[in-house]
Amino acid sequence: MRLSALAGQYVAYKQSMGMRFHTEARTLQSFCRAMGDIAIAEVAADRVQAYIAGAGPVTRFWHRKHEVLRGFYRFAMARGYAASSPLPKMVPQPPHFVPHIFSREELQRLLDATACCANPRSKLQPYTCRLLILLLYAAGLRISEALSLRLIDVDLTASVLTIRESKFYKTRLVPMGPDLTGAVGEYVAQRAKEHPTQLDGALFLTRAGTPVARPQRKTSSAGCVSAQACCAMTEVVTSRDFMI
Repeated sequence: MRLSALAGQYVAYKQSMGMRFHTEARTLQSFCRAMGDIAIAEVAADRVQAYIAGAGPVTRFWHRKHEVLRGFYRFAMARGYAASSPLPKMVPQPPHFVPHIFSREELQRLLDATACCANPRSKLQPYTCRLLILLLYAAGLRISEALSLRLIDVDLTASVLTIRESKFYKTRLVPMGPDLTGAVGEYVAQRAKEHPTQLDGALFLTRAGTPVARPQRKTSSAGCVSAQACCAMTEVVTSRDFMI
């Protein structure tokens, strides 16, 4: 069987059991592109190891790729599509992760950098990028959680955000400090001047009024580059140890 077809079957199988499996599906798509349009029996172990290793030192991404492919090859071998797994037998220890807690001075520099979105060609307004950073920093949200917020999820009176069906399909309430609540309120008021205010509408919108999404590929467009810059800044602001 062709590698890509079997990968599609595996993704469909996992999702039929109720798993989202989106990140794993992207990893498998990347793997299929790297291996080429070949049968699974033609996949060489050295190419698989080169794909997992990538360039540079071992990172946690090494282990994520290994874990996804280990499940895929178990699926393939159980159904007779592969005789053995080409994955490396020796698995290195994952690197020790040391979190970085941003200082107020570093946060201020990040917020100042949102001025790059003032260019009319930018897809995001500076105040949109600014609040994204503040939410990640002060509420400890993941970038996917922040971008999934809708107006109905913001309770300014109670100073609470509702994070719906996030990791492990759980919904949780996230409290906001008074300064963050004020910042969210200012953003909502500014947003209302430019965009519709239906409660089921996305909290974060582009200049064109479409929901903000994480860029999937690089581009030379000035507007997309500024959006990528904002998302790149928000990706690193993940401290859960500080509340404004």
